[in-house]
Order: sequence, then structure tokens, then C-alpha cells
Amino acid sequence: MDRGAPSPAASPNGSATVPVQPTHGPDHPGRQQPPTGQRSAAGRADARRTEARPETPPETTTRLRPVPVRASAPARPAPPPVPPSRPTAPPLRPERGGAWAPAPRPGAGEPYGSGRNTAAHYGRGTPDPAFSWSASTEAGASGSGRPVVTFAQPEGYDENARPYPLGRRFRSQVVAAAVCLVLGVGLIGGAVAGSWLAGDSGEAGESSGFAAAGNMWHSVPVDELFPPTLQGKGAGPGDADRTWTRTAVAPDSGCEGAFDPLLRKLLAPVGCERLLRATYTDATQSHVTTVGLLFTEADAAAMASLADRFDKERLDRRSDLMPRPYAAKGTAAAGFGAGQRAAWAISVLTDAPVVVYAVSGWADGRDVDTPLPAEDAMESGTTTAPAQAGLGHEARGLADRVERGLRKNVGADTEQSS
Repeated sequence: MDRGAPSPAASPNGSATVPVQPTHGPDHPGRQQPPTGQRSAAGRADARRTEARPETPPETTTRLRPVPVRASAPARPAPPPVPPSRPTAPPLRPERGGAWAPAPRPGAGEPYGSGRNTAAHYGRGTPDPAFSWSASTEAGASGSGRPVVTFAQPEGYDENARPYPLGRRFRSQVVAAAVCLVLGVGLIGGAVAGSWLAGDSGEAGESSGFAAAGNMWHSVPVDELFPPTLQGKGAGPGDADRTWTRTAVAPDSGCEGAFDPLLRKLLAPVGCERLLRATYTDATQSHVTTVGLLFTEADAAAMASLADRFDKERLDRRSDLMPRPYAAKGTAAAGFGAGQRAAWAISVLTDAPVVVYAVSGWADGRDVDTPLPAEDAMESGTTTAPAQAGLGHEARGLADRVERGLRKNVGADTEQSS
């Protein structure tokens, strides 16, 4: 029997009956209706075939007229299942030796593309590799497989928030930098030239001042070189004030008999152009001091060499190089001889061809066994008689003030000549 053919209907007594050909009935014109028994059996068979599909209840109008059932629209496809937010751990697979290892990720060897659900592998929120920079471009697009990206010309904004191309600003910055470079080079060059010219003018000024100082012995009045009265504010022991009065001025002369032989030999390299001397006494006329200005014949280099020798060999502290005093008859210094010298000071100038010195002693003509350099006699705690009497302060104070007067006259003479 054919599996698709309907089975013959059975009568109530169990005998088989031949199915009757369908007749045309009122319900379906042109269709033959089976007998009642067979119709019921066929209805049950149809019910079994259609029991899986629910029937749509017939719709009626307000007049309760049966309305034929229309074919229902196809059902919408069910939405695809939402994958989990995070991929689940891959199952373990057995390996040799009984060890377990994670199974390979599904589709690990597959290329990325539109036929693969990348969200299932990377989870929600992960970008599709198909849209990465390494993805191929559309068909017909030129390039090596990377998307073509172009950038516009960069812009900037000025102080008024107006856009402008940065290239223009870069050019202006280059121009400004070049201008600054030129100005900087010009300023540096001007400074170098100015310093060079100033150095030359300074050297010329020093040379003219040095030469002018060498002529002071005959161009400056004696009262300016050796003022009749000198004030020594704070020049005495304990910063006491001093006042010195000039008692005698020696006539200008050479250096014959003015120095001891050893000191004359030491000063011989610079020569002796002129020697000026004057003797002062203090306000009490207890102390006398002779101040001398030796104008040499040397140049600046020779004077610098002599000053360096005095400084290195400390020649200004040797008692055998002590200058001689000028003792004028009929004055408080009449008895001021070589044996009465108690303190002295010598300075070799380098900006003028001059040696300044001073030597002091007592006005009563007492002898001094141990004379001291002025710096040693001025030290605190020195108990010798010259130190206690302040003779070191007398020699140093007068020498410094006569030297200042000389420099002052040199400056004034240089300004007038310029």
C-alpha cells in the first residue's frame, strides 16, 4: 500500500467498505460529498492532520454572517539570540598524558569578514576588525589596502579668535627670527667694537695720566702737593683725628744724600727725575714726619716691576731700606736725624712714575733703637715706644694724604688737557 494513500474506512460491524466517489454538495459546488459515516471518519483524519496547527477562529460581522478566513501573513523571523557580554571560557580538551588544556577558540583560523559574527568572539562593544586601518578598501578603490586619509591645512587663532593658516604664521616667525638674529649680531658686534675702542681710549687715558703725573713736580704748586695743613680724620690710634702742620719744604733736587746707599741702589733702575720733600709736625709738636715724592724716569712697565718686587720681597718692611728725614734748621724738626727715625712707610705707584714715602720720629731728638714699619707699629697690642706713641699712624696717615692729593691733581690735569 502506498504510504501517502488514505486508508479505507471501516463500517461499524468491522467490514471494509469501498469509498464512495465524492458528489457535488451544497457546501462545495462541483465536489462530491462522502457518506455520513465516511465523512466523519475523514473529518477525524483531517483533524489529526491539522491538530498541530491552531485554527483561527472565524470572524463574523454584526449580522453574524460567516466570513472566510484569509491566509495569515507569514510570521516575522525571531530576533537572533543576544550573545553574552563576555565570551565564555572555551571548553577543555584532553591531551596526551591525561592533561587538560583549553580548546582552540572557535574560528581562530578563519579570516575576518562579513560572514563571521565578530561580536561572538570579542563581546559587545569591541570594534569589528573589518573596519580597522588594515582592512581592505572597497572594490575599485586605489591604494595598497589602507583607507586614503587627507588632512586640511592646519589653522590657528589670533587674539580676536579669528582663524588663520599656521603656515603664514610660520613664515612670519621665520622672518622675525631672522630680524632678531641680524639685530643680535649687530649688537654683539657693536659691543665688541665699543669695548675695543673703550679699551684703547682707556689705555690712552692711562698713558696720558701717567705722563701728566711725571710732570707734576714743576707744573703743580708746592702748596697743592704739600698743603700747609692736612687733616687726618680717624688717622690716629683708636681712630682719633689728627691735624698736621707743615714746618719746612726742601728745595727740589736730585736724590744725592736723600737715601741710604742700599735704598739708593734699589731705586736706581727707575732713575731719579726729581725729589720733593716736606716736614710736618702734629698739633702738640711732639712728633715730626718727613714726606717725600720721588719722581722717577721710568715708564709704566718699570714701575710695575719695581712695585712687584717690593710686594714679593716685602722690601717696605726692611729697616735697612728706611728713607732719611729732612731736618730744617729753626723748626721743630731741627734735631730729626737718622738716629731718630722710629717708623716709616713706602709706596711704589704703578699709575704714576712716583714713589711716595714718609718717616716719623720724636721732635725732642731722642734716639730709637728698634724702628718699626708703619703697618707693624699700627697693630693693636704692640708695646714698643713708637707704637705706643702712634708714630706708625703718623707716617702712614701723612703718606696716604699726600698720595691722594697727587692723584687728585693728576686727574684734574688730565681733564684739562683732554
